[in-house]
Amino acid sequence: MLQLILNIAFVLIAIAMIALILMQRGAGAQAGSGFGGGASATVFGARGASSFLTKSTKWLAITFFALTLFMAWQATRTARDAGPVATDLGVMSEVPAAPAAPAANGAVPAAPAATPAPESTVPAVPEGQPPAASPPVQGEAGQEVPQGG
Repeated sequence: MLQLILNIAFVLIAIAMIALILMQRGAGAQAGSGFGGGASATVFGARGASSFLTKSTKWLAITFFALTLFMAWQATRTARDAGPVATDLGVMSEVPAAPAAPAANGAVPAAPAATPAPESTVPAVPEGQPPAASPPVQGEAGQEVPQGG
């Protein structure tokens, strides 16, 4: 139950931090105040909005990191107290594991008997005729790239 409450608080603090960071003005925002851009900051005073947003963001960030460290500490403590974790392999648990048999006397096991390779599907070129040309290779700009030397 505590983990659920901490997760909800964690998400709410993250969303609040994102909103406060996006509401702050950048370093070049003072240039727009000459054209009437500073009129919206009169609710908090001449400089009150920026200091309020900065302080709020700072305390939310401190809370966010403290909550992160506490949740990590609690997760490691809970995992240690739970003991060994049963591995649930799902479908793979139904497959019997075949143990590998060691080779006798440390020798390398013999490879299986070789099977003959299938006949080549490339047609043979009759003597006296040049081999068929492969299609030209295209470069980056659609230019043909010379092959061979």
